Amino acid sequence: MAQRRPTLMDPPVEELLDKVDSKFTLVALSAKRARQINSYYNQLGEGLGVVVPPQVTSVSGKPLTIAFEEIAAAKATFHRPDPDAEETAEGEGGENTLEAVADAGAASVPADSDDAGPGA
Repeated sequence: MAQRRPTLMDPPVEELLDKVDSKFTLVALSAKRARQINSYYNQLGEGLGVVVPPQVTSVSGKPLTIAFEEIAAAKATFHRPDPDAEETAEGEGGENTLEAVADAGAASVPADSDDAGPGA
């Protein structure tokens, strides 16, 4: 059995890149999910939450680390909108949006309007 090389980051970046189609998608997905996790922690105690809570148990309390662990466990995935559907729906404001979906039953987390992508 091959022994894994010790790194500073767990899960390793190579494992995370296997879950997405590019490193840019990994950055966008992890940042979006980390913001959602941070929003969840900030709204605790205020009543009903809209944001899906963290889907993995983590030793770390940092939202970005939790987001990476969710991606590695395939609990947070991405969904690209259909480009043909975007052309027909004018005025929705998403040229190249990425939707982070947390796997909590049938709950999906919608994309924020401020994350339009690199061309915005």
